[in-house]
Amino acid sequence: MTNRRQFLRAMAATAAAPFVLEPPAVVQQPSRDPWSELPSILARIRPPTFPARDFDVTAFGAVGDGAADCSPAFRDAIDACARAGGGRVVVPAGVFAAGPIALKSGVDLHVTAGATIRFSRDPRRYPLVLTRFEGMELMNYSPLVYAYGQRDIAVTGGGTLDGGADCGHWWPWKGRTACGWSRGDPSQDADRSALIAMVERGAPVSERVFGAGHYLRPQFIQPYRCTNVLVEGVRLRGAPMWQVHPVLCTNVTVRGLHIQADGPNTDGCDPESCTDVLIADCEFDTGDDCIAIKSGRNADGRRLRAPSEHIVVRGCRMKNGHGGVTIGSEISGGVRNVFAEDCRLDSPALEFAVRVKNNAARGGVIENVFARRLHVGQVARAALTIDFYYEEADRGPFTPVVRNVELREVTTAKADSVLYLRGFPNAPVRDVSLVDCDFEGVAGPSRVEHVDGLSLRNVRVNGKPSDAATIAK
Repeated sequence: MTNRRQFLRAMAATAAAPFVLEPPAVVQQPSRDPWSELPSILARIRPPTFPARDFDVTAFGAVGDGAADCSPAFRDAIDACARAGGGRVVVPAGVFAAGPIALKSGVDLHVTAGATIRFSRDPRRYPLVLTRFEGMELMNYSPLVYAYGQRDIAVTGGGTLDGGADCGHWWPWKGRTACGWSRGDPSQDADRSALIAMVERGAPVSERVFGAGHYLRPQFIQPYRCTNVLVEGVRLRGAPMWQVHPVLCTNVTVRGLHIQADGPNTDGCDPESCTDVLIADCEFDTGDDCIAIKSGRNADGRRLRAPSEHIVVRGCRMKNGHGGVTIGSEISGGVRNVFAEDCRLDSPALEFAVRVKNNAARGGVIENVFARRLHVGQVARAALTIDFYYEEADRGPFTPVVRNVELREVTTAKADSVLYLRGFPNAPVRDVSLVDCDFEGVAGPSRVEHVDGLSLRNVRVNGKPSDAATIAK
């Protein structure tokens, strides 16, 4: 999937960082209704279109019996489609066993209803590519579906992509005894620590080589430095790790997905250092955050300095997960202008509806986060959390910034509390507003520490009016 020439081109692209955007700290808060900006953002987000040409993988030798290795057929069909100027690579009904799939410009991988792509569980099938692991660049196992530097790509259809991860494959590398791991078995801990150390000392990405013999899991679908991306309609099962993970991409549409995996770190959709992203009408049932917006971890996020911005989440349903709409924790490049609306969140295993994670090791700027008409059946903890004490907490030299966050017309039926807000004494969370919200079934008071500018307008908690002075009592 990659050779020395491609590797060197990837390194050059990383060094040049053509997607660098101006530092997020210079952005000013909007002076008018922030939701008035939404139409212009949506006008820029347009899914790619493809010529009316189909390339059926069975015509290239694929057999849908669940046993034959269809990797050569997928490769040849994608190559033929790209050479012809684009179209659909069609996967018909059946079960097609394959290793990793690399998309090319102009190709829509269309997995029809009744079709399943079953990915290999053998790590040796996954070659080295330039990727990110928890916000840090490295050469590692290829994601199951990968594209680097391509335009106009898609994964569509009503079929299923089965990553094959379970408590016997991929997930034990997390090192959890509850999922197939025993003391003395391989785990990611040593490799993860080694990668973090490389990043902090500024080791070139070309030296951060993992893959075979190491235990950092690959992502499921990862377009990297791509433009005009569509992921629509498919069902994702058995992800090794993060599921839909666009990195340094522009104009991304993620729509109508059904995502389910209860393994460790199986986030649903994690746009990282991306611009103009729509996540719509998806169903999430995950072992971690349902949606997590990111922009690189610590020194790597500051090196690339590429924020995630202009992210729209609408019409989604969140079931199990740590957070519904989450920002962080890998946000050292900053996140700004996030809009979430008309989502339903409901599960006793969903901890927070809106979750923001930052700390003094990340130091990223998160600003202009707006949510409206979120209907929360129940969450285990709070409707909104902004927490500077996540992981490294105050152990770091960088100042975390979160400012200008608003929840409007948000309702709950059951929650432990409304707010869990923890800034630093020297770096408070700034300007958090709740407007026209109705929180029922709230078990206890909110926790509000070091917040400058908490505002409540027409907010009811358990049927009683509440304001900034009373919500934490």
